[in-house]
Order: sequence, then C-alpha cells, then structure tokens
Amino acid sequence: MNKLPLIVKREYLAKVRNKTFVVMTFLSPFLMVGMVVLVAFLTKVNDSDQKTIGILNESKYFLNDFHSTESVSYVDFKDIGLQEAKDSVAGMGFYGLLYIPKESGLESVADHSFFFTNDSPSSSILDRLERVFQDRLRMGKLQQLGISSKEFEEMDQPFEIRTANFDGQRNLKGINEIKALIGGGFGYLIMMFIIIYGGFVMRSVIEEKTSRIIEVIISSVKPFQLMMGKIIGTSLAGITQFVIWIVSGILLLAVSIYVFDIDLGVGAGPSLASGDVSNMMATPTHDTMQLYAAELLKIPWGTLVGFFIVYFILGYLIYSSIYSAIGAAVDNETDTQQFIFPIIMPLMLAIYVGFFSVFNNPNGPIAVAFSLFPLTSPIVMMMRLSGGIGGSGVPAWQLIASILILIGTFIAIVWLAAKIYRVGILTYGKKPTYKEMLKWLRY
Repeated sequence: MNKLPLIVKREYLAKVRNKTFVVMTFLSPFLMVGMVVLVAFLTKVNDSDQKTIGILNESKYFLNDFHSTESVSYVDFKDIGLQEAKDSVAGMGFYGLLYIPKESGLESVADHSFFFTNDSPSSSILDRLERVFQDRLRMGKLQQLGISSKEFEEMDQPFEIRTANFDGQRNLKGINEIKALIGGGFGYLIMMFIIIYGGFVMRSVIEEKTSRIIEVIISSVKPFQLMMGKIIGTSLAGITQFVIWIVSGILLLAVSIYVFDIDLGVGAGPSLASGDVSNMMATPTHDTMQLYAAELLKIPWGTLVGFFIVYFILGYLIYSSIYSAIGAAVDNETDTQQFIFPIIMPLMLAIYVGFFSVFNNPNGPIAVAFSLFPLTSPIVMMMRLSGGIGGSGVPAWQLIASILILIGTFIAIVWLAAKIYRVGILTYGKKPTYKEMLKWLRY
C-alpha cells in the first residue's frame, strides 16, 4: 500500500491542473451567483407589474369591497353596458373585467357574476376576487342572523393555538420543517458531490482503459491500489473545488446584493400588500422572529458538520467504488447508461422520500428505515440529525447502527468493486452485462 499516496497525488494533480477543471472552478461561482441575482431581479420586475381590473357593478352590493394594492388596481365603470365595458377594457389593455349584475339578492348577484379575461386568469387573481365574494356572502348570512359588521370582523380573526413542551418552553410552528430543510441541504450537497465526482472517477478509468495506459500502470501497481488512489485523489480535488466555490460564491453574492441592491426575499412568499388579511395576521412579530432565531441557534451545528463529514466520506467512498467498477467494465461512456440509473435512483429516492417522511414524522418507520439503509442513509440521516441526538432527535443507537452499516457496506462494496475492476480493466471489445459482471466476481 506504500504506492497509494503516489497514486492519490498523481490523480489529484492531474485533476487540479486540468484546464477545464480550473476554468469551471473559477467560472462556476460567477454563473451560480449570476443566476441567483437574475432570478431575484426578474422576480422583482415581474412583481412590479401592476395588473388593472375593470369593475362593472350594476348591483347595490360590493360597492366598497375591492381595494387597490401595489400589485392590483381596480377601475370602476359607471353607466355603460357590458359590451361597451368589455371593449373599453380590451382597448385600454386592462387585465380583465369583473361584471357584477343587478339581481334581487346577494347570493343571486354572486352566482351571476363573471370575470372576463383574454387568457386564463392566474390563480392568485381568482383567489383574491373569490375571497372578496366569500367574505361578503359570509357577512350577509351572519347579518341575517343579527350579527353586525364589527362583530363579524371580530369573529373573522385567525386563531393560532399556543404550544409548549412539558418544561413550559414555547414550541414554534414549522420549526421541524426548517430543521429538516437545513439537514436536507447537507444531504443534497452529499448527493451532488457523489453524482459529479463519482462520474469523474468513472470517466478517468474509461480514459485510461481506452488509451491502454492502464496496462502499463497495473504492471507495477495493484488494481485495488489504483482504484482507491483514483477515488481518494478525485475526492480531494472535488473538495478543493467545493471549498473554492463556497468561499467565492458567498463573497460574490454579498457583493452583488450590496452593488445591485437585490432583495433575495422577493417572491419568496405571499405579499402583505395582497389584501389577504389572514396572511397579515399570521405575520410573525419581532418577538416571534427572535424565538425562531434562538431555535436556529439551538440546532447542533457542530454535530451536523461533524457527522456531515462522516457520512460524506462513507457515502462518497461507497458510490465512487461502484462508479470505478462500472468504468473498468465498459469501453466507452455510452455503455455506462444501463448502469447509471440504478446508482442514481437510491440518491433521488433518498431526497424525495426523505423530505416527505422527515417533514411529517422524523422518527417514523419510513424515516428510520431510509436512515439505516446504507445507500440512502447519508442523505436521510443528515435530515434527521438537525433535530439533535437523543430526546426528540435521533436515538443514539440508530446513529451508531447507521454508521456501522455504512462501514460494513463500504468494505463489502469495495471488495466486490475491486474484483470487477481487476478483471474489467483488461477486458476490451465486449459490452458487459450484469450476468457477465457476476461471473467476474468468482474469479
């Protein structure tokens, strides 16, 4: 194994000195930050486009129910017919026309009202209009029962139940989802690293095999040492690239926000100017925001980062061993397509199933099973670890069992991959099949 450091050094330097690697290392942060800034800018421009809606109200209802906001304005039409109102709206380029006919009662007026547009209206506009009708109909029914407008407003206030743990400390709505998203971010980084740099390992093996350089190399190096050297060397190059991306990306994003005055929160949620009273009432107060900040500070960041490194290393070693075995078994990258999907499928499954299961029940049977299964545990366990270890977080035995299973799986897969690598690296001119690769394991 004394030649392993030399192979690692060779693979690392070969990657970091590659012109494509250097260009993408320094160009990618500009592209990623530019995309974020562009999306924020386009969202801001899109939100600044105020829609104008004409209202032709022939009834005695809804006289003061439609109020203009920053995103939607209303223009009343008086003493004209419906067709003339339609022509006026089309001629002035308005978004649409709300027609409220003259009928005998409020419910009949609402049933016969129409909203005319050239194209299908957006759901946000329809929700806004329907909410006005719904509130007015509810108020009308309550007034028939003797409820005044003031009493209706008091009744219409949203209610949020107070929550606390058994020690009396307040629980916050949505904090578990926020923690799962943070853990999911760590898991997503692991998935992206595996897909990107596992592919690098596979392509490196294919290039050396097709150029026949591999025949010279293995005359003095064992296939297992060569495979592990490629995996470790490529991972170190990938870590170097990731560190440069993260540092330069944060700096570029900070500079972009300062220079272009970009608000990254634009379009992130419902606007308070939308007229949605319930959203306004649900807006967190300053004290509530401080509680959320305190909860985020309570997240075991040290534990998350520490176990992120553990799961990152073990997950990458497992998958990159599989990638290297596939690279050794084929003659060109086209032949790898039949083997790639079974590798990526557990990673994608971990992301999607992990989010659904951890959001709803982080200690449920699905979340536990996927955090123990070795091909999905690096991602799902990171989602669960944001809640801490012990107590309401991940039980210590599950964490230990997950790591031990990963280590055992890594040893088994590396052993199997090495056998395939040893035979496949010198096999040419034949498309491998799963049956053929199983035969190689017996050699």
